[in-house]
Amino acid sequence: MSDRVPTRFVNTLLRMAGDSGHDFSPLLVAAGLDFDPLDESAPGYRGEVSAMQYSRVYQQVLRLLQDKTFGVAGGGLTQPGAFRMMCYCVISCDNLGQAIQRASEFYRTFFDERSQLYANFSEQYARVGYHTVLRDGCDRVKAPDAYGLSVWHRFFGWLCGRPLELRRVDFSGAAPRRLEKYERLFGCPLFFGQSKDLLYFDSACLAWPVVHTQHSLGEFLATAPYQLLIMENNSRGDNLSAQVKAMLGHDFSGGFPGFEAVSRALNMSAPTLRRRLKREGTTYQQLKDAARREAAILCLDRPGLSVSEVALQMGFTDPSAFHRSFKKWTGLTPGQFRARRRRPRVAASAVRSGRDAL
Repeated sequence: MSDRVPTRFVNTLLRMAGDSGHDFSPLLVAAGLDFDPLDESAPGYRGEVSAMQYSRVYQQVLRLLQDKTFGVAGGGLTQPGAFRMMCYCVISCDNLGQAIQRASEFYRTFFDERSQLYANFSEQYARVGYHTVLRDGCDRVKAPDAYGLSVWHRFFGWLCGRPLELRRVDFSGAAPRRLEKYERLFGCPLFFGQSKDLLYFDSACLAWPVVHTQHSLGEFLATAPYQLLIMENNSRGDNLSAQVKAMLGHDFSGGFPGFEAVSRALNMSAPTLRRRLKREGTTYQQLKDAARREAAILCLDRPGLSVSEVALQMGFTDPSAFHRSFKKWTGLTPGQFRARRRRPRVAASAVRSGRDAL
C-alpha cells in the first residue's frame, strides 16, 4: 500500500459514526485533519490522508461504536467484525499455508457465498482472493476493491514478518482509469476482466512460519490498520531483519524475547541468525533499538497515553531513562515531540470552530 490513503476511506468511517448519532468533529482534531472530509468543497476532499491519520480515525470510530469486532477492510471485502475474529483464529497456525486454509474455513463456516475467502494451491503458485458478487463486465475496478485485496496481501506478509512478493493480481472488473496507482499498490502485473479477484504468489511462501503471537496480535489490532498501511511492498522476502523486527513488535512492557527464542522461532541456530544479521549490516541489539524508537513514536502519537505510560510500555521503569533514550533517537524529548505533532490538530480545531461560528 503506502503511507497515504484515499480521503474517501475516511468518509466511510465518519458516515458510520454520524449514522449512529455521534459527533465526529473531535475525531478530525484528534487525527490532525485540518479539513472536513465530508465537505466536497474542501481542498483535500479528493486527495489523500496519511496512514497514521486514517488509523487514528479508524480507532476513534471503533471506540465510539463500542464495536470490538469492527473489521479492518471496508469496501465489501469483509463484513464488519470478520477480519478481527479471523485474526484470532489464524494466529496460532504454524505457517502461512495453514493460516490461509484456516481463514478460508472461517469464512466458509460463518458467512454466505457473498463473503468467501478463496484459496487454491498448486506446485508453482498459491492463488488467494475473495469471491465477489458478479458485476457488470463494464464496471471498472474501484479503489475499495483494490485496497481491500491489498489488506489481505499485507496481512499475510505481517503474519510472517516479511513482505510477500506477488507474481500477478487478477480483478473481475475492467481496468480503472488511473492504472498507475494500482500498479504501485501491488508491484506486479495486473489482469482485468477475470473470473475472481486473486493474489498470485510462489507456493514456497506457504511454508513460511507465522512469527506473531496473541500478544503481538492484540497490539496490531490496537493500532490497525496502521502497520499494514506502512508495510514495504518491494522488499525482498528473505530480509531477515524485517522478520526479527516483526517478532519484536511494539509493546516491550514484558521485556524483549531472548535471542535464542527468536532464532528457534525462525528455525535456525543462534550463531546462524547472528551471522545472517551481520550479513545484512545489523545486529539484534540494533534491531531492538530501532523497534523501540518506532514503537515510542507510535505510542506518543496516541493522545490517551501519558509519557510515563509510554515509557513503561517501552520497558523503561525509570521515565527519565526513557527521556534520555528518546532524545538520543530523535533529537527531541517526548514532550517536544508531542508538541510538534499537536500543532496541526490545533489548526484543525481552529478551522472547525471558525466554520461553526458562521
